[in-house]
Amino acid sequence: MKQALFFSLMMLLLVSCKTKSPYGFNDPIPKHDHFSIQSNEVKEKRVINVWLPPIYEESDMALPVLYMPDGGVKEDFPHIANTLSKLLANKSIPPFILVGIENTDRRRDLTGFSETEEDAQYCPLTDGAKNFRAFIVSELMPEINKRYRTQNKKGIIGESLAGLFVMETFLQHPETFDFYIAMDPSLWWNDHYLVKQSEKLLTALPNKELKLWFAGSDAKDISIYTNDLAKVLSQKQPQQLSWKYEDEPGEQHHTIFRATKEKAFIWTLNE
Repeated sequence: MKQALFFSLMMLLLVSCKTKSPYGFNDPIPKHDHFSIQSNEVKEKRVINVWLPPIYEESDMALPVLYMPDGGVKEDFPHIANTLSKLLANKSIPPFILVGIENTDRRRDLTGFSETEEDAQYCPLTDGAKNFRAFIVSELMPEINKRYRTQNKKGIIGESLAGLFVMETFLQHPETFDFYIAMDPSLWWNDHYLVKQSEKLLTALPNKELKLWFAGSDAKDISIYTNDLAKVLSQKQPQQLSWKYEDEPGEQHHTIFRATKEKAFIWTLNE
């Protein structure tokens, strides 16, 4: 059994009607925009939450964009928006627009195809990530660019299954974003296919500057593969890639997002 994912799924079942994270934290909901978009790619309506830093209203600046699965107001959107606000006030990071995508079926949307039958007890094996990625690229990004003043620079952040989606996008579709942040990515998926193929996949990185920050907790079914991927990156050292790995054996699967988010942002979001 993949213990970290099982724990996460159980915690999600305990979320109350109040704005509370799956792990019991209360986070104030920051001022933000929200709208719905009917998607042809995922065949349903999706709710989008957008946090704008104060400088957006005070100037005519165009800003880079950080996209986030698990981005509902009852998910990770409040605590990530509040963290960005705090770091920006402390002058630790430059201003970014945060775009949170509220979940409908995260297990479907965040996992790619799998040939491992055991995986079916956790998530569908149908490559929903392909459709979800197409929604982000071909439908959501143009809508965000139409509604807001944006730069071309953009990135994505995710934890657990969302971290798997981040890493799959980085390794298989690296041109999609400029920077990638993944906490405890579920790299065990499909018999750790991404890690086994990582050396080959890294040879196909686009000719542009990329940044990758990722971390692993004490979850053994995850940390073994995040550590393996870090070894591959150390051996390959792609010239166009700046990367950093945080091995966090003192953190658990349900604590690593909050424990590492600030240093992830400070390293990744600064030039």
